[in-house]
Amino acid sequence: MSTQILGIRHHGPGSARNVKEFLELTRPDIVLVEGPPDAEGILQWLNHEEMKPPVAILVYQPENLTRSVFYPFAEFSPEWQAILYAKQNNIHVRFMDLPMAHTFALKQEEESRKEGVPAENEIANLVSDTESEELMEYKDPVSYLADAAGHSKGEKWWDHFVEHRQGNEAIFEAVAEAMQSLRDELPPRREKEDTLREAWMRKTIRQAEKEMFQNIAIICGAWHVPALTNMPGQKEDNELLKGLPKVKVECTWIPWSYNRLSYFSGYGAGIESPGWYEHIWNHPNDDGTRWMAGVAKLFRKQGMDTSVAHVIEAVRLAESLASLRNLSKAGLEELNEATLSVLCNGESIMMKLIHDELIVSNKIGQVPIDIPKPPLQADIEKTQKRLKLQPTADFKDYQLDLRTENDLDRSIFMHRLQLLEIQWGRKYATAGKGTFKENWRLQWEPSLSIEIIEKGIWGNTVETAAGRYAGNKASASASLKELTDLLEETIPAELPQTVQTIIHCINNLAASSGDVMQLMDAVPGLVSVTRYGNVRKTDTGMVLDIARNIITRICVSLPAACISVNNDAAQVLLGLFSKMNDALNLLQEKNCMAEWRQVLLAVAQNKLTAPVLSGYATRLLSDCKLLVGEDLIQKFSCAMSSGNAPPIVSAWLEGFLRGSGTILLLDDELWGVIDNWVALLDELSFTDALPVLRRTFAGFTTAERKKLGEKAKNTAIGKGSEVVEQMSVNFDYEAAKRGLPVIMKLLKLG
Repeated sequence: MSTQILGIRHHGPGSARNVKEFLELTRPDIVLVEGPPDAEGILQWLNHEEMKPPVAILVYQPENLTRSVFYPFAEFSPEWQAILYAKQNNIHVRFMDLPMAHTFALKQEEESRKEGVPAENEIANLVSDTESEELMEYKDPVSYLADAAGHSKGEKWWDHFVEHRQGNEAIFEAVAEAMQSLRDELPPRREKEDTLREAWMRKTIRQAEKEMFQNIAIICGAWHVPALTNMPGQKEDNELLKGLPKVKVECTWIPWSYNRLSYFSGYGAGIESPGWYEHIWNHPNDDGTRWMAGVAKLFRKQGMDTSVAHVIEAVRLAESLASLRNLSKAGLEELNEATLSVLCNGESIMMKLIHDELIVSNKIGQVPIDIPKPPLQADIEKTQKRLKLQPTADFKDYQLDLRTENDLDRSIFMHRLQLLEIQWGRKYATAGKGTFKENWRLQWEPSLSIEIIEKGIWGNTVETAAGRYAGNKASASASLKELTDLLEETIPAELPQTVQTIIHCINNLAASSGDVMQLMDAVPGLVSVTRYGNVRKTDTGMVLDIARNIITRICVSLPAACISVNNDAAQVLLGLFSKMNDALNLLQEKNCMAEWRQVLLAVAQNKLTAPVLSGYATRLLSDCKLLVGEDLIQKFSCAMSSGNAPPIVSAWLEGFLRGSGTILLLDDELWGVIDNWVALLDELSFTDALPVLRRTFAGFTTAERKKLGEKAKNTAIGKGSEVVEQMSVNFDYEAAKRGLPVIMKLLKLG
C-alpha cells in the first residue's frame, strides 16, 4: 500500500502542473483532496463541457444564510486538476476536510457562548492548557522561508522556487521537509478548527486504507503535510471528533471571477495575480515575450503607440533584471519593472490598467445551467439567457429603449431584481428629454448568489418573489414616504397586483394620518409615478386620485401648520414647500394648482406665519404672476421694513430668494429696498443677519453671485458720486474759512 501526500499552494499553477504530472505518472486508485465532504455529490458536474473555471462550490446553511462559504477553483488550482484527472480516468475522488455541517454548528455554538447562552453540544478540551496561553502573533509560515532567502514577500519566494520551477523532481518531498521544519520551530497555532480539520483528514485517510485502496494520492495545503505524515493514534483523533454538533447544509456550483480570487477582494486564500497565473499555466515556457505582447496589445487598444522594438527591449530588460537577481527566469515583478521603464516611460498611471486587465483580469467562469440549484436562481439564470444579459465580472453599460419589446423586458427584469434588493444592476440618469430610455450598469458579483438564495423564500420566480417581497414591505410600512417610494419602484416592475396592494396601503395610511409634513413628503413620489402611464401603458388613474385627495388635505391643513413654528421646523417645511410646488407644476392639474395658490396667499398674508415660509410663498406667488408690480413692491417693502427685527427680515428674505437671485437683477425697485435695508442696519444687527444672508446667497449660481456683486459695486459707486455732487453744490466756503483759525489752534499749528 502506497500513500503519497502532495503539499500544494491553493491556486498555484506550478503546484497544479506538478500534481497533474505526478498523478499521470503514479496513476493512483483514489484521490483525496482538501475540500468539504458535503459537496462530493456535485463533483460529477466538474467534467461537464459547460463547466468553465473560475467557478466555486457554495456551501450554505438553509436555515441561516448568513453562514455560507465559497470554495473557489481556477483552471490552475491543484485541487481542480486533481479532481479533473480523477473524473476523466474514472478514479475515486473524495473531499477530506472537516465537513461544513460541523463547522457551521461549531461557529453557532461559539456565538452562543459569546452571548452567554449555554451550547447544547459543548466541545471542551480541544486545546491543552499550554496551548491556550497567549502566544506571539502568527503570520504566514512561508514568509519565514522568504525572509531566510532574502525575499520581501512569501508569495514571491514561493513563485520563484515552486510555481516557476521546471520539473517536479522531489519537489513534494522538499515542501514536506520545509513545512516540517516550520512546524517544529514556530509556536503552535491555537485555532481549534485547524486541530479538528487535520484530525478529520487523518480519519479520511484511515478510512481509505481500511477500504483497501492500494495507491492513495492526497492533495492538501502544504502546511498540513506534517500533520498527515506523522499521524497520532486513531483513538486520539476519535476523541477529538467525538460528539461534534451538526447542522443541515446544501451545496451548488456558482460562477466565480479572477477579481474575487485575488486577495484584494478579502479572500483569505487569495493570490495577488490570478491573470498572471493563468498565463504561466497556459505558457509555462514563456520568457516574457508573450506577456509583453499582451501588454502591447492592451496599450494599442488605449490608443498608445507601442512598437515591436518596445516589446523586445522590455523583454531584454526583464531578463537582465532576473539575471542580476540570480533568478532562473523573469517573473512578474521583473516584467512589471521593465514595462514601467520601456513601455510606460516611467509613468506609473498605465500600470493600473495592466494590473486590472492582465495581472488580476476580469475573467468570470460559467457553470452548466442544468446544475441543481434553488428555483429562484434557476429562473434568474434562464431569464438572463433569454434577454441576452450575460453576467460579467467587469461592469457593462446598457441603454434601453423602452419602445422595443426586448429592452422593455430587460427593464422589467432589472426593476424586479432591484425590488428584491439584488443589486446586479444600477440605474443612472439618462441624458436628454423623455422617459422612454433607461441607462443601466451591470456587474455580477459571486456574493449575489447568497442574496438570491436568501430571497428564494418569497417565490420560485423573479416575478412572484418580487411581488411578495414588495407587498410584505408595504404591509409593514408606517411611512407614506416609504410607501410612495416603493410604489415608484414597483410600477416599472409591472406587478399590477402588488401595485394595487401598495396603493391600498397608501390610501389607508393617508386617510388616518394627520401629519401634514408626512403628506407633503408623499406627494412628489405619487406625482412621479403618474409619468409611467404613457411609457409603460400602466393605468395610474387610481394613483392620481389618491394624489389629488392628499393635495386637498394638505391645502386645508398647511396654513395652520406654518404658524408659530421654530426655525428647524420651518426649514424642513421650506424644503417640502419646494418639492410640493415642483410636483404640482409637473402634475399640471388645474384644480390642484388653484387650491395650492390659495394656500400660498393664506401663508403669505398671515402675520403669524414663519417668516421664511411667508417669504417663499410670496416668491412663488410672484413667479406665477399673482403678485406683481406695485402689490409686490408693497409686500416686499412691508416685509423689509426697518420696524421689523433684523432676524425676521433676514429669514423672510431667505425664503423669498430661495433657489434664485435673478429677480434682484431684473427688478431694480426690489434691489433698492434690500439695499436700503442693509444700509440702515447697525453693526450688531448686520453681524446677526450675516449668516442667514450668506446661506441665502450661497444657493445662487456662480454667475448670479458674480452679477449681484457687480450690481452692488455699481450701486455703491453711484451713491458716492451723488454725495460728492451734493457737497460740491451746497458747500459754504466762507463759513469754512472762518473756522480754520480755531482748527489750527487746536492742532497747535497756528
